Amino acid sequence: MGGWTIFIIFVVIVIILLCVRVVNQYERKVVFTLWKYTGILTPWLNFIIPIIQTTQTVDVREKAVDVPSQEAMTKDNISCSINAVLYYKVKEAEVNKAVINVKYLDYAMTQFAQTTMRNIVGQFELDELLAKREEASQKIKAIVDEKSDSWGVDVLSVELKDIIIPTDLQRTIGKQAEAEREKRAKIITSEWELASAENLVKAATMLWTAPGALHLRTLQSINDLSSDQSNTTVWMIPMEILEAVKGFGDAAKTFAEKK
Repeated sequence: MGGWTIFIIFVVIVIILLCVRVVNQYERKVVFTLWKYTGILTPWLNFIIPIIQTTQTVDVREKAVDVPSQEAMTKDNISCSINAVLYYKVKEAEVNKAVINVKYLDYAMTQFAQTTMRNIVGQFELDELLAKREEASQKIKAIVDEKSDSWGVDVLSVELKDIIIPTDLQRTIGKQAEAEREKRAKIITSEWELASAENLVKAATMLWTAPGALHLRTLQSINDLSSDQSNTTVWMIPMEILEAVKGFGDAAKTFAEKK
């Protein structure tokens, strides 16, 4: 009797182990009864009927899938290499779709994202693609999300990582950017020169109209030169003196003609 008791206990333990299914917090188990979907096991200890019922585990955590680099042609016929990262998770209420409607979910998501990415890149010119990367990502996400809805998947985001263009084109873009910066620099310089000229005109007008202002400015210039230790001496004559000499010359010439 002792041997039979041990045997019965052993059989009972084996049956219990076959019946028990432990589901982690981040998992769900899809139950098939006689190869037909009958329910989903939630986290904790669950029991099934051995042989008659089987389970398949589905991870409901958020996943990041790398979309390999793809050669694509932009709208303006420029070849570029582009890659991305796809973030998605299986909907807890539709875990069965991820098992029943698709085989190898991660592979299917990656392949569809690759195809979609090439198609979307073809809708943008290169400059638009570089400037509107977020818009391209949103378009890819919308298409992939719509397709994967039947797989019970929620696409969280698609991020374009790198857009690699040919080396020759990189040099051309670099020259274009350099020319644009030089253009802005010249515009700024010309605006500064215009403002400087306007200020010089205002200063000259003020010096000319204010009595004695030009003479004071001349004395200031002489004072500045006097602090220099060089041997060069500069003699400065106010414009008023030159005007007086010119007037005296004109008067003398007029007097000579009358005489």
